[in-house]
Amino acid sequence: MTLAAFPPALFQSFEEKADPANVAPRLAALRHAMAKAGVDAFLVPRADAHRGESVPPGDARLAYLTGFTGSAGFAIVGPDNAGLFVDSRYTLQAPTQTDTALVSVRAWGQGGYGTELADFVPKGGTLAYDPWLHTPGEVRNLTRQLADHCKVVPHANLVDTVWADRPGAPVSAIEFLGHNRAGQTAGDKISAIQTSLRSDKADAAVLTLPESICWLLNMRGRDVPNTPFVLGFAIVPQTGQPTLYLDPARITDELTTALAGVAKIASTASFTSDLAALGAVDKAVLIDPASVPQAIATTLTEAGARLIEKADPVLLPKARKNEAELAGMREAHMLDGVALAKFLAWFDANAPQGELTEIGIVTALEAFRRQEESCVDASFDTISGAGPNGAIVHYRVTTKTDRTLKPGELMLLDSGAQYLSGTTDITRTLSTGSSTPEQRDRFTRVLKGMIAISTARFPQGTSGAQLDVLARQFLWQDGVTYSHGTGHGVGAYLGVHEGPIGISSRYPTPLEEGNVLSNEPGYYKAGEYGIRIENLITVRASTDFPDYLEFETLTLAPIDTRLIEPALLSPAERNWLNAYHQRVYDEIGPKLDGPVRSWLKAATAAL
Repeated sequence: MTLAAFPPALFQSFEEKADPANVAPRLAALRHAMAKAGVDAFLVPRADAHRGESVPPGDARLAYLTGFTGSAGFAIVGPDNAGLFVDSRYTLQAPTQTDTALVSVRAWGQGGYGTELADFVPKGGTLAYDPWLHTPGEVRNLTRQLADHCKVVPHANLVDTVWADRPGAPVSAIEFLGHNRAGQTAGDKISAIQTSLRSDKADAAVLTLPESICWLLNMRGRDVPNTPFVLGFAIVPQTGQPTLYLDPARITDELTTALAGVAKIASTASFTSDLAALGAVDKAVLIDPASVPQAIATTLTEAGARLIEKADPVLLPKARKNEAELAGMREAHMLDGVALAKFLAWFDANAPQGELTEIGIVTALEAFRRQEESCVDASFDTISGAGPNGAIVHYRVTTKTDRTLKPGELMLLDSGAQYLSGTTDITRTLSTGSSTPEQRDRFTRVLKGMIAISTARFPQGTSGAQLDVLARQFLWQDGVTYSHGTGHGVGAYLGVHEGPIGISSRYPTPLEEGNVLSNEPGYYKAGEYGIRIENLITVRASTDFPDYLEFETLTLAPIDTRLIEPALLSPAERNWLNAYHQRVYDEIGPKLDGPVRSWLKAATAAL
């Protein structure tokens, strides 16, 4: 089957979204607006008011201004210079997308704002920010860091004033999950959250994260790419029904009927006045200082409300997947495993010919996934990195960067899908011919780290931050490492990146039964190749030791054994890999026919 036989991709576009030539006139327009407003510098984050990894087109202000399309970062624009701050995933990507003659690209650790922002604001000047795009925690950090240098003030968004053709708010269809998919009624979820509010002595909680609101109301939508979110706000009182605030264009009789007896619906136009009403009657209101916009905190405090700053009360219950959600995730990974087996068999047959392109590989993989009707989207833009592009951790292929995969190069493919039953995320590094001793060494050390996480047994109360070293130890032994986290939380037909749990130093929250995470150590040699191996795993009770936890692997796809240096594997690691591959064949093989099943049999053969 040649590349020409596959239908065009629907879930991902390959257009070059960034044009550095746009940066100069847009910076000039923003500086004109800044001068008119009497501010010396303006802060432009990647985030929208809902803190989503995917944002609607009209909220992609950072991309509009700087050209940078990554999922994390911010810009600061001063009167004479501008800075673009990105984390380690984007240090190679960002300079190619912006005008580096006008924008200085700098490293950012996502740990808050630093004093280096003073480089862009005149001493004694004013730095303005949009209070709907920054949290109270961020504002406090920003103010503290720059206290001796400049004033930090809220202001209406100045990028919006110069963005003439800014897209409007999204309005997508809204669906509600049945009990077989949600496993718990919205009423029961609301009651549990209200119980936690009573424990916190809070009269109400304000929810702004779409994953929290969607999970709480068993609701899904299509407001942003790749993630089935409905964008809105909610106020959950200690007693009575929550109020869901949406764009008036989407408040229909059908929606009102669907939420009857569960939640009230109101226009977002009344949201701030309802917040102020809470303050007027001296209510104690819970807000999450890490996700709620500063504008909400300001409205509440100015109206007289007492703020209780605490984590979003939905985060932990949502992260503990119930049996129905876990069953859906297992089904999604089984369906994904079938599609991946078909794709990998096709890839193996065609890659040695030297005619596959990065875009063609994405298109083919999507086509195999779309053979399953319940696959409704990709869970993120596929990372399809051939040879040196595999070393760009969050590489996004475009028509401009599309590269032909040469025989003998490593192929890094990180992809995922949204099935109606659940969310998947998988990375495989693939052989296309001969490999070097160094590549096999690095691949095997990455695999050993992935196996170490997969087989970990740990006492209750252990966090992902404590487990992270297990994945890195074999690379550390040879003086190398990787700069991204080892794992992130994953939603159940929600966001492919979901807090508050994960496996890295940034995740101190203890792991619990039902958590679903990625397990994805890697190694990257700039300009040459990248290696990453990723499975999704879920936390379960240990079968052997009371009060201990362990992981169950959800992903069902072969790991390329041609890239393994067998001498580096211990007997226990070899046994784990053989058992995993046998499970993949046992569960996926019967759903395949002919040549693909034969290919899978060979790909999962014991070492």
